[in-house]
Formats: sequence, C-alpha cells, structure tokens
Amino acid sequence: MPCLLAILVAAFPRIAIVLLYLLTDFFHGVYHSLLLPILGFIFLPLTLLVYTYLLRLHTPLGTTQFVILFVAVILDLGLLGTSHRLNR
Repeated sequence: MPCLLAILVAAFPRIAIVLLYLLTDFFHGVYHSLLLPILGFIFLPLTLLVYTYLLRLHTPLGTTQFVILFVAVILDLGLLGTSHRLNR
C-alpha cells in the first residue's frame, strides 16, 4: 500500500499537495511565508513535497537527503520537459 501511495504522489504531486494542505498539518510551521510553497506548487511540486518531508524530519541534511532532493528536482524538470515536448 505505501508503494502505491508513493507512485500516486509521484504521478500527481499537485493533487497530493492540495490534499496534504487541506487534510493534514504537513506544511504547518515549516515555511514562514507562502511564497516558497506557492512557487513550489507551480514550478517544482515533487521537490516541494520532498523538501518539506526532509525539513519535518528535524535532522541535519546529509548526503543521502541531498541525493533524494536532487532526484526529485530531476524528476520535476523531466516532467516539465515531457509536457513541453508533447505540446509540439
């Protein structure tokens, strides 16, 4: 079940952000302003989810966390490139 949930979040990150914001306190107390979450929602939604999760762990960011964050950025940029290519 958790693997299915992870696949759905990776496939539909904006829906996951809206549901997490409305139904849980996942984003509460992580960001001081709304600018970063709004920009993350628009441009890099999967990275926003991963970054928020890593901040909520309350542990120093190590190499493993940076690799996970880097993979999220690459996936987001890949999703942006794919949608642009499909519109041609």
